[in-house]
Amino acid sequence: MPSIRFFRHSTQLFRYYIPTQFIVLGVVEFFLCVLALYLGLELRFPGGRWQASFGSFFPKGILYGGIMTLSMIALGAYQKQSGRFIEAVALRIGGALLLGLVPLALIFYVAPTLFLGRGVMALSVFFSYVFILATRLVYRRYIRERNVWSRVLVLGTGQSASSIMKSIESGTLKGINVVGFVRLPGELQSDPSIKNVVAFNQPLIKYVEEKHIDEIVLAVNDQRLGLPVHELLECKMSGIDILNLLTFFERREGRIRVDLLYPSWLYLSDGFRESVSRRMGKRLFDIVVAVTLLPLLFPFMILAAISIFAESGGKGPIFYSQTRIKQDGKPFQIYKFRSMSADAEKDGVARWASKNDTRITRVGSVLRKIRVDELPQLYNVLKGDMSFVGPRPERPDFVEQLKGKSTYYNERHRVKPGLTGWAQIRYPYGESIEDGIEKLQYDLYYVKNYSIFLDLLILLQTAEVVLLSKGAQ
Repeated sequence: MPSIRFFRHSTQLFRYYIPTQFIVLGVVEFFLCVLALYLGLELRFPGGRWQASFGSFFPKGILYGGIMTLSMIALGAYQKQSGRFIEAVALRIGGALLLGLVPLALIFYVAPTLFLGRGVMALSVFFSYVFILATRLVYRRYIRERNVWSRVLVLGTGQSASSIMKSIESGTLKGINVVGFVRLPGELQSDPSIKNVVAFNQPLIKYVEEKHIDEIVLAVNDQRLGLPVHELLECKMSGIDILNLLTFFERREGRIRVDLLYPSWLYLSDGFRESVSRRMGKRLFDIVVAVTLLPLLFPFMILAAISIFAESGGKGPIFYSQTRIKQDGKPFQIYKFRSMSADAEKDGVARWASKNDTRITRVGSVLRKIRVDELPQLYNVLKGDMSFVGPRPERPDFVEQLKGKSTYYNERHRVKPGLTGWAQIRYPYGESIEDGIEKLQYDLYYVKNYSIFLDLLILLQTAEVVLLSKGAQ
């Protein structure tokens, strides 16, 4: 079905690939929220009487629909795993709509001309919930989840190709249906873990059309064996995506696989672009966001400081500073609220924070779960040592250890470190060198593809991490 195939593709926005199905859902649900607001106004003030009190509908409709859509993005309502259980979908949508009331209330306070009454808001949220939930039910009924998975054909049956199967089995690779693996002439050995090896005695393009293939992945251990160049070109000209293995994982998993990485891919692939305009834009973005959030977060910072002071009986410091590594590998002092005992590292040995770490105080445990301990780093952002979004800065001792494990570790220092980052929303809290290497793959993806759009997306999804205490230790 052509309509189903349309949903199987991804759309590139500012170098970030988003499944087309979620873009369509987002647009539809945005307009449903606008419709819900209109119905709320009409029920509360029938016959158009609301126009005398609330004025033009257009700006209010765009504001309400936009805030609610952003709130659903923040709580993960447009992620592949979010649609697996309808109960989870219902909770996420309800939570997102309630969360959206918070920024709306702040906007109404700052801009009274946009104000909407409590009765109107209650009706609008109710209708929004009903409309969006009904849309998701219809979507699940007529467009099954597996039907919108991209249909992938893999060229190769060796160790490189088996990495796709391993990623599917581990759960890091989602949303694809591997139709089969093709053994190419000259491949000396196939990986025994690959079961669905396909053989066909027909042109590649004919097989691709019969099986409705969306992507072909080149996953041969040695591309000098001789790829079917002319047949691949024919598929390319017919609209089929042809991807090498690293680019496939980059798009599908949002990370750059360091175990498959080779130097020429780094400098030949699109990305890793830096310019004066990008640096200035990112710096302006950081200052605007920091200045906007500081007054809102200041009461929480005061409460955190009082709690730490009370717990320690006034004997321990409230703030904690530590040497970290920033852009270009330079050291700087990072600031946090103290969440560990004052003598946590009295022997001078750097240790990774771990689950149920005995060094963490009771107040510190709460602060870490809701990420309030990181708020003093707003000073680091304003000072210019850090950005709002970027790879998390590591301690010098850990950096040296991680550099020994991967020759590509220094590449993450090409941008400023951040309060939050792509690795923080995509991978659990790191408590070992192995975790550090796993997170490096997401950091490299960010360094290669960062943009203001990606920064906004990360900030929105950080809200889900904070509210649900994901990965906190």
